[in-house]
Amino acid sequence: MSNFLVFSQQQFSEKALMGRGDLALEGTSFKLQKETLEAFKKMQKAALKEGINIKIVSGYRSFDRQKSIWNRKYNLYTSQGLTPNEALQKIIEYSTIPGTSRHHWGTDFDIIDAAVKAPKSLLVTSNYEKNGVYAKLKKWMDAHAESYGFYLVYTNNETRKGFKYEPWHYTYKPLSLNMLSEYLKINLLAFYKNINLEGSQYLTKEFIRNYSKNNILDINKNLINN
Repeated sequence: MSNFLVFSQQQFSEKALMGRGDLALEGTSFKLQKETLEAFKKMQKAALKEGINIKIVSGYRSFDRQKSIWNRKYNLYTSQGLTPNEALQKIIEYSTIPGTSRHHWGTDFDIIDAAVKAPKSLLVTSNYEKNGVYAKLKKWMDAHAESYGFYLVYTNNETRKGFKYEPWHYTYKPLSLNMLSEYLKINLLAFYKNINLEGSQYLTKEFIRNYSKNNILDINKNLINN
């Protein structure tokens, strides 16, 4: 497989970039943009030859779906005694503010190896390391994923801030690189002032600035530049 990748220059609307519609998706159990899905199927076919069955367990996620995750966690954490700001910080260890998830783009997904027996908890870091049940999958992805256009988003880099290491989360760079560039033009502060979201009154200018710097942009450096 050639390492030559063609990067998209198409434009995406604010709705498409924030998971609120206006995005063409394909697939059955999990939706992706057509180009992402086609590249994934090629990669999946190659992995199958080595006994690895790459299975998507989370693909496209709408704004409303992310909102329900956010609201559930916010209400849970505040009911446990956390202050609103503490709840926000705990949520964004792994979960995004609705409208900011890369899963909104149809380019990102979480994977497991369906060729092995699934553990009780799927998306756990230890499953992908050393003798973990998905260690073989991770080793194969490390060696081959980028040649199909797929890159790990939240890398195991101790100096990286924002979301914690996710060895299961990959993105299709030929599309998501341009989508990130377009996404950064959106005025998030103005958007959250007019949306019904738990804790939205605490999404201050400073919070959004830090979140954008650490959670949206402190990712795999190969996904910031060509």
